[in-house]
Amino acid sequence: MIRIINNKSELEAIISQQELCLYLHEHLDKFTDAPSAISKSIDYAFSGESGKGGYLLLALEENELIGAVVINKTGMEEFIPEYLLVYIAVHKDWRGKGIGSKLIKHVFDTCKGAIALHVEYDNPAKRLYERLGFKSKYAEMRWLKDD
Repeated sequence: MIRIINNKSELEAIISQQELCLYLHEHLDKFTDAPSAISKSIDYAFSGESGKGGYLLLALEENELIGAVVINKTGMEEFIPEYLLVYIAVHKDWRGKGIGSKLIKHVFDTCKGAIALHVEYDNPAKRLYERLGFKSKYAEMRWLKDD
């Protein structure tokens, strides 16, 4: 079963935000971010501020979390996609069973506009994203300021 989560109280009825951040941190494997960064993306999704927002999708099997997605609205629909698929992770024991595809198809059904995601070239999930219709428009480049 896939549940749409629109606010913190809906999330907390299933799992704490901290537990979800640790779940994503663990199951994103080497492509993970710090739990604090994951938590910020969830806070952003639940924000009521203008230009912010989003939602979560949780895949549950007999009340066990087996997959999760964090979607953020960009607030920039005129020049980049309206939505950013920030995180998607499937529990290691459930991979290869179509859970990731189901979650992404649910994202397609629930987003009301274009969706972007960032994926590293060596991420095995890249093939899944391409198979489901994501296309590489351009390479992202970053300059990081030294502190």
